[in-house]
Amino acid sequence: MQEFDPRRPTFRVTPRLMVGVAGLAALALGWRLTATESLAPAKPPLDPAAIAALQHAAFTQAEAQPGFTRPESIPVKIQRGETFEDAVQRAGVAPDEARQAVEALGEAMDTVHIKAGMAFDAAVAHPRGQRGPARLVGLSLRTGPANSITLSRTFDGAMRLREMEEKIRDEQMVARGEITGSLYESASRLGANPSMVGSMVKLFAHKVDFDRDLKPGDDFTLVFDRTVTESGRTIGTGELEYASIKGIEFYRFNRAGGEVQYFDATGKNIKGFLLRTPVDGARMTSRFGMRRHPILGFNRMHQGIDFGAGSGTPIVASGDGVVVEARRWGGYGNWLRIRHSGGWETGYAHLSRYGKGVRPGTRVRQGQVVAYVGSTGASTGPHLHYEIWKGGKRVNPVGAKVPQGTVLAGSELAAFRAQKNRIDRMVRGEEAEQEADTQKLALAETDRVGLRR
Repeated sequence: MQEFDPRRPTFRVTPRLMVGVAGLAALALGWRLTATESLAPAKPPLDPAAIAALQHAAFTQAEAQPGFTRPESIPVKIQRGETFEDAVQRAGVAPDEARQAVEALGEAMDTVHIKAGMAFDAAVAHPRGQRGPARLVGLSLRTGPANSITLSRTFDGAMRLREMEEKIRDEQMVARGEITGSLYESASRLGANPSMVGSMVKLFAHKVDFDRDLKPGDDFTLVFDRTVTESGRTIGTGELEYASIKGIEFYRFNRAGGEVQYFDATGKNIKGFLLRTPVDGARMTSRFGMRRHPILGFNRMHQGIDFGAGSGTPIVASGDGVVVEARRWGGYGNWLRIRHSGGWETGYAHLSRYGKGVRPGTRVRQGQVVAYVGSTGASTGPHLHYEIWKGGKRVNPVGAKVPQGTVLAGSELAAFRAQKNRIDRMVRGEEAEQEADTQKLALAETDRVGLRR
């Protein structure tokens, strides 16, 4: 019998054999899993919005540093007279860490000549027990419409700088909403910029009385150009291509001569001869006809309509024409009269002041600011008294039958109809359905090709 020697390691065959068998089994299982994954169809790549969401999650949910809580994202805006380091320290970060972060950012941007109001997000972790300064885990800021910089702390404590640039594309967007508050507020919530909303107001002013015709809950639709990033964030808006409200529709069309105008569904220029409302968003406070004069105290013919608006509100010319009077006129206070073609004239009273360059002989365009609301003359408060004259006699502005705009014909009408049909399909959602069907057919064809191979 072999003697036992405690200095020599014991060699047992059975345990080693079992370990070997287990290792082979693990290798076989790994090979099968690898083979199965390689045979399985590849997963589709994440869309840009999903990638952006994962990046944000990775930034805000990073693993906590030893002795620190999980980081939280703190929005910071640089104040007037403040340096970048000062702003980072305001998030609770120690001065040396703030300096380290700004030095790292300096490799990708100018951190010295910065403007007040620039915003960034700082991810900070607070020490457990809330004693001592916070730890800067990451920092993210946008340096352009589609550009951003992210600064994140690695496991070894170093700060890693990463620059990101999203691709951008131009597209047309269909936006639907309801009137809640003013038309301006409602359209702005759908992404319309101030210039676009101004165009809307001017368009509808030809057909809609904002005070009487529009009510809360009325539906409206917009089609406009926009520039959007890969993640779906709008970084710019362009022209208003279509607008509808209460069954009234406007289509933008570039005429043969290069002039851009808006037309209704029949190809008639919606730009009426005179606007119905020369003050944006104002409400009618007094109508045309007999009424008790608020100052004189007896019944008297009111030969125009009044619009209530704050002092200084811009007043626009109701139509193209020439200024014939810009002077003080008795109880009308500061008075403006514009002569249009065909024997039509418009008058504006109680003005606080006139528009830039507006004087007798000045030619003005429809929608141009010609004066501002005031309370001059016999007036109990700021408002606009508005009159329309035909052949030297005042007529009711509400029911005045003013001339209509031009109507498209021939090749221009055919081009307009083609563009209108495209917009209509967008509004009905048919273009999106057609694009989806086209993508499905392309995928099906790809699958068939793959099967034949």
